[in-house]
Amino acid sequence: MSKPIGLNGIVIARNTRINFIAQIIPLLVAVVTIPLTVQGLGADRFGLISLAWVMTGYMAIFDLGLGRATTKFVAEFMSKGKSEEIPYIVWTAATVQVILGIIGGLVLVGITPLLVEQILNIPEGLVNEAQTMLYLLASSVPIILLSGSFRGVLEALQRFDLMNAVQISGASLTYLLPLIGLCLKLGVPGIVLLLLLARFVILISFIALDMRLIPGLKLFLPSLRLFPRLFSYGAWIMITMIVNPILIYLDRFLIVSFLSLEMLTYYSIPYEALIRLQIIPASLTITLFPAFSALEARGDRQRLTTFFARSLKYILLIVGLFNILVALFGAEMIQLWLGTELARESGKILQILAIGVGINCVAYIPSTLLSGAGRPDVPAKLHLLELPVYVGIAYFFMRRWGVTGAAWAWTFRVTLDALLLLCAALKIYRFSFDSFIVNGTALSAFLALAIVSLAYVLKAFLPFWHDAVGIVFSICVVGLFCWLSWKRVLDGSDKNLLLQFLRIEGK
Repeated sequence: MSKPIGLNGIVIARNTRINFIAQIIPLLVAVVTIPLTVQGLGADRFGLISLAWVMTGYMAIFDLGLGRATTKFVAEFMSKGKSEEIPYIVWTAATVQVILGIIGGLVLVGITPLLVEQILNIPEGLVNEAQTMLYLLASSVPIILLSGSFRGVLEALQRFDLMNAVQISGASLTYLLPLIGLCLKLGVPGIVLLLLLARFVILISFIALDMRLIPGLKLFLPSLRLFPRLFSYGAWIMITMIVNPILIYLDRFLIVSFLSLEMLTYYSIPYEALIRLQIIPASLTITLFPAFSALEARGDRQRLTTFFARSLKYILLIVGLFNILVALFGAEMIQLWLGTELARESGKILQILAIGVGINCVAYIPSTLLSGAGRPDVPAKLHLLELPVYVGIAYFFMRRWGVTGAAWAWTFRVTLDALLLLCAALKIYRFSFDSFIVNGTALSAFLALAIVSLAYVLKAFLPFWHDAVGIVFSICVVGLFCWLSWKRVLDGSDKNLLLQFLRIEGK
């Protein structure tokens, strides 16, 4: 396979749809299976399974960012028609990942007694199960790291159909296998062993698909000369992978430390509900990452600019509509979902966090551009800069305004992050403001800001908003935003892409 991959809006729309479906299906499986698994295992044993899920996710930090680096450089070589170089990139990354995986596994084995006996609050009756579980997880580290690189090859080739066929199965099994293990009367170690066997099958599937698409991968061709290039890129990705979880989860740790577990409940429920919106930009940016890499390698600055500007436009319109709905109906929805008491405490937090989540969705685009087009150091440096600022602001806001202050501090942090990433992308790639006007990005930002502000003002100051008249006004506001978006912001190309995303044939 030596022909460069064709990149256009239709390809991006199709792959984004595939990625979106691939994230939704496991989520639905989780909604159905988790309550049954919790009921069967009990809270303590299910907690161990949850710990296994979390640790499996964080084991990726051992790969030094090589999985992401593989995606980038395979996309670059394909865009230049140099597919003969791909086996060297993939097998170099894979060889290093096996070594790193063995080291990471040995580290986990060494600290397991400390984790079980001193750090983790494990009930006495589950200590042996917890220790066995961690030893099993230690053996899986090389498998997890290798999966990242071989999955990255499919991403680089824009074969998200094949990648997600495997990913959907694997992610769904993550939630199904504990339930199956429960039916087979297995303990926690037995269930974790099932999960590890599933991960091994997923890795073999990725390797088989890669070798089918790139026959040269059948030859084991590592090359030490490529490692410095992979490492220099991947190291910055690793820093981001380490700092990002701290930025994401720090607010909840501080709430427990400075406020209470009860306040954490009021905060976490709206946060966990709203954060699901990020499935949308995540689905898009998984597709954009190798596309940005390929376009930068080709020197196709015009299409790079177009992809960037139009991606921003689509996200702005989506999060604009989302924030309008939250402004108009958020309080009522959370009351219907949680009841009056919880809604009283969580309703305001919901509206504050909705603004932050929307802004954070926008930040996905410049972050992906910078990483995909060869500047992963910029997001990493910005996140390191933001961390102490966020700690100070969160501490001050929580002390002064409690859990509401925590919501404002998080929103401030993601707003700062989005602005810094946008400014960095504009400065490094020298995008002209005209490109944002021509592609409708500036107009989409103005429309979203104007209608969202209108929705919040009307809901706050008009006394009849909770009556039937208010419902009519709400529908009118939503309709106005959708009509203006369709008529004034989206052009013919955008409408065809939307129809392609929805799988409706355009005329």
